[in-house]
Amino acid sequence: MGKTKGMASEFKEFVLRGNVVDLAVGVIIGAAFQAIVNSLVKDIISPLIGVVTGGVDFSGKFVLLYEAPQGADVSTLEAAQALGPVFAYGSFITSIINFLIMALVIFLMVKAINSLHGKKQEAAPAVAKEKNCPYCLKPVDINATRCPYCTSQLDNQ
Repeated sequence: MGKTKGMASEFKEFVLRGNVVDLAVGVIIGAAFQAIVNSLVKDIISPLIGVVTGGVDFSGKFVLLYEAPQGADVSTLEAAQALGPVFAYGSFITSIINFLIMALVIFLMVKAINSLHGKKQEAAPAVAKEKNCPYCLKPVDINATRCPYCTSQLDNQ
């Protein structure tokens, strides 16, 4: 029984560790973000690509991998899949477009966040915490009055 309680407390410690919670939050936000990107691709990018390519909608493009029965309706991807296997290359192209847009948006977000962090660091210059001893040139605390290496008396300037 002691082993079970030990394992339970270890599991609780693991789950409540900061990086596990951060990962869970990241996954949830990522799923919501993916829905936004999917909508962007489906509702905005794909129609624009369709206009450029003369009305082509990639999501419905497929190749039959079987011989369709005489008179069977294979005009849509769903109807063709109901009759047998199909090579749905249009869905694959749409997935690639989704991935590229997602990667671009994440890249731009990370770039913007990094530039904000860079500006914050430039705005607040770091205060020196150490100075070099003028006699032995070893680093000592900025508030030190005596060098711990050569024991020289230091002027606090």
